[in-house]
Amino acid sequence: MKPATAISALKIQAVLGEAFDVVEFEASTRTSEDAAAAIGCKVAEIAKSLVFKAASGRPVLVIASGTNRVDEKKVRALIGEKIARADADFVREATGYAIGGVPPIAHATAPLVLIDSDLEAFATIWAAAGTPNAVFRLTPADLVRLTGGQVADVAKR
Repeated sequence: MKPATAISALKIQAVLGEAFDVVEFEASTRTSEDAAAAIGCKVAEIAKSLVFKAASGRPVLVIASGTNRVDEKKVRALIGEKIARADADFVREATGYAIGGVPPIAHATAPLVLIDSDLEAFATIWAAAGTPNAVFRLTPADLVRLTGGQVADVAKR
């Protein structure tokens, strides 16, 4: 683990400010499992960012616990419209980042943000920071504050 040097990760560090430390790993943190292995935490402590496309065309950012699958029916009920998984081009256009490095604060086009309530079980969590090997540590309360997101049950059970 080392301080961030990649341009995308440094952009996230600049947005976050001195209260957070964006770090990079030699190993990939692209998936929740990879991130947990590199960090040395539980997979459930990874806040994975998933971008969906609502029927209206707006992006919907769901930040889920690394062990959870998102229940698209629950998300649809929460936002009042159907959603579909976004392709790589839509994700980059909506957030400015590639899949695997989308930070939870990537709301360039102001998508709706939903936060998995299961993340509240942890004192600290880890989120992507702009590249497939950069992350930062935060609390669930920080996540809500930084994203303006709504905490909800979005996990498939």
